[in-house]
Formats: sequence, structure tokens, C-alpha cells
Amino acid sequence: MTQPVHAPGGPEGRATSFGAQRDPSRVLAFSDGVIAISITLLVLEIRPPRDTRHLLEGLGRLWPSYLAYILTFLLIGQVWANHHIMFDHIRSADRVVLFLNTLVLMDIAFLPFAASVLAEAFRDGHGQRTAVVLHGAAFELLAVLFNTIWWWVRRDRWLLNDTIDDAGVTAVTRRFRLALVWLAAGTALGAVIPVLGLASIGAFIVYYWLPVAGEISEAKRRRRRGHRA
Repeated sequence: MTQPVHAPGGPEGRATSFGAQRDPSRVLAFSDGVIAISITLLVLEIRPPRDTRHLLEGLGRLWPSYLAYILTFLLIGQVWANHHIMFDHIRSADRVVLFLNTLVLMDIAFLPFAASVLAEAFRDGHGQRTAVVLHGAAFELLAVLFNTIWWWVRRDRWLLNDTIDDAGVTAVTRRFRLALVWLAAGTALGAVIPVLGLASIGAFIVYYWLPVAGEISEAKRRRRRGHRA
């Protein structure tokens, strides 16, 4: 039986100075595992009240932990969703993508600690500015890494597949760049007024769950072409 011949530019035949390109499915699987563990660890930072004689009051005093849990959980969930959106369009991953994605996962694994610091600061009433800046900076670093990965894979389109056109690439690029500015502004605001900084980041969560317009229009065009065929 004749073996299939892969084109030199295909994911199996393309090799660069940064090593052979690999199927990104394993990258996604490993990333999903790290994200799932990190997001689960968040709830372990919520310590139950020791005084069960005044349990309701004790549970109420844990509101900073609930706030840090909800905020960080939704942010990590958003990171997970946008990570999948990005890798849906990555045909293959070289060593640069693997390294940058490892840094993404290292940052994500740090987030339960940042959430714990945030909760403790608001519970004690001290160090709130520092805690908000630490929390925001951790997500700002993720935005930097997302932008770097996306820049790397789109720079000559060798690592991108044909599921996204130039308009879609531009739409995703704008979305990721806006995250850089938004999170930096929220972090800076938190250094002055912690509550407003958290509110700004909370608004970021709402906006970034919206779909990428460029991707939706392209998907619709592909479906229409498929129906006509």
C-alpha cells in the first residue's frame, strides 16, 4: 500500500531552527489538566470558621474569600476559553510555542496563591493595594504571554491552519492587545483604589466572554459555502 506523502509545508514535514512542529492536541490536553487543578485548588483556600457556635456570622466574615474565589475562578475560566480559541487556529506547535505555553501554565498554577493573598488582605484590612496589584499583575503576565504566542504563530502563518482568515487573525489580535491595556489599567487603578481596581477587572470578565466578531463572521461564511455545495 502506498504511504501518504506529506507536503513540505505540512505539520509533519515542516521543521525549523526551533525544532519539529508537533500536533497541538497534547499541548491542549496538558494545559487543560493544569488549569483544572489550579481552578480546583481555589476552593481549598477558603477555610471554614472554627467557631461553630456563631457559624452564620463566621461564614459571613469569609466574604473576602468568596470574592477572591469567584473573581479568580471566572478569570481562569476565561483564560481556559481563550486558550482553546487560540489553539483552535494553531495547526502545529514548535519549541517556542511549547516554552511560552509552559510559562502560561506556570502563571496559572500561581493564581490560587494570588487569590489567597487577595482574600487575606481584604479580611485583615491591610495590604489591599499590594494584594490587588499582585493579583492583577499575574493576569497581566498571562495577557503578555497570550499576545506573544499569538504573535509568534501568526507572524508568517506557518503555524496557523486555514480555519481563520486575515480578518479573523486581526480580530483575535485586537482582542488580545486590548486585554494588555485593560488589565494593566485595572492593576494600576487597584494600586490607588483597590475596590475600583477589582471592579475594573470584573468588567473585563464580562466583556471577554463575548465571542470574537471576526471568527463568527468567518464561520458563518464557511457554513453558507458548505450548504451551497
